Amino acid sequence: MPQLQTCASTDTGWAASGPSAGRRTRPGPGARIVAAARRAWPALLGYAVVRALGVALVLARTDKTLLDALASRWDTAWYLTIAEEGYPATCPRQGELCRYAFFPLYPTLIRGAAAVSPLSAQAAAWLIAMAASMAAAWGIFAVIDRVAGGRAASVTVVMWGIVPHAVVQSMAYTEALFTAVAAWALYAVLTHRWLTAGLLALLAGLTRPTGAALVAAVVLYALWTLCRRPAPRPALGGGAPRWLAEEDGRPVARLVGAVVVAPLGWCFWFGWVGHRAGRWDGYFRVQQRWGSAFDGGAYTMRQLNAVFTQATISLDKVVIAGTIAACVVLLLICVLQRQPAPLLVYAAATLLITLGGAGYFHSKARFLLPAFTLLLPLAKPLARARPAVAWTLLAGATVVSSAYGSFLLTVSGHSP
Repeated sequence: MPQLQTCASTDTGWAASGPSAGRRTRPGPGARIVAAARRAWPALLGYAVVRALGVALVLARTDKTLLDALASRWDTAWYLTIAEEGYPATCPRQGELCRYAFFPLYPTLIRGAAAVSPLSAQAAAWLIAMAASMAAAWGIFAVIDRVAGGRAASVTVVMWGIVPHAVVQSMAYTEALFTAVAAWALYAVLTHRWLTAGLLALLAGLTRPTGAALVAAVVLYALWTLCRRPAPRPALGGGAPRWLAEEDGRPVARLVGAVVVAPLGWCFWFGWVGHRAGRWDGYFRVQQRWGSAFDGGAYTMRQLNAVFTQATISLDKVVIAGTIAACVVLLLICVLQRQPAPLLVYAAATLLITLGGAGYFHSKARFLLPAFTLLLPLAKPLARARPAVAWTLLAGATVVSSAYGSFLLTVSGHSP
């Protein structure tokens, strides 16, 4: 047997012996997570600081406890009720099946956490939301770092923490959880981890109605990747069929798996509510009872028109109108800058679902929180600016965002 030669270099990470010569050894999952955390920690620290300032200002302007202020009202009350009592119920105004308007992942997590810990459902709901917000910030960093570099990623994370309705990220709502799932799913797509992307899209479909936007991004990009493959050839020598062969370092079967798995969460909930209602469109019927339907944007346009034609208008409606206009412009800039296709599809679909829906104009800006990719055109120039200029602008925006967040929770009087 010929003697095998072994070589190794600590600088390059090359290590080989015999048949494996020339292959680069990959660090284990633990080492990769540690390295990613080290790269992301400044952005996560900045995000934690700006959100802590926002929460502190809310608490300074109310006599409520932290949990009462951030984990007891509006949608949170429904999630807590579902976690404690389940879905079957009849509401005085929305009628039978009213609770089925709320997707099941978050209340399931609340119920599970409260069952295995001494936490109350309320405390569990808030802690899950806080953990999800940090996971979302990390996922946002990972996505933007992949497409625009670390400095732009750090700025994007901080900006996401101070957008007008960022106070919701510190509440027991589903936006943080959904954004965490969506961000990591998009990262999985960008790095061709197709089954991971499909599974995360499945979870997104069990979290919020806009899970359909993430499903579209994963499925359409996976199909596009499949379609651009070379024509299949017959397998030789009894080997595996070519459609199962690797393409760009990933088995094509995983692409097919992502296409199949990604829609299952949303389709399951749509089908289950339809089954409970006894009709295929039962989910849409439930939403209509809550005053929510898809009208292609007619309701949103009427509300925007009212902002500019009424003599008296509330501050939150002005901010929401500005947020909508900014998101539309930023989406166009993202297209012109030729962002990666999955990010564009996700942002465009989120915007379409949000603006095309009737009802709840006061929550439109909250519904757009998961569309973090729209911040990239603003983050890039800030990342290139002098640090003193960038941090001065971000600090000023943090003060304004914190003040507006406290207004939403202590003055506005309705769900943000």
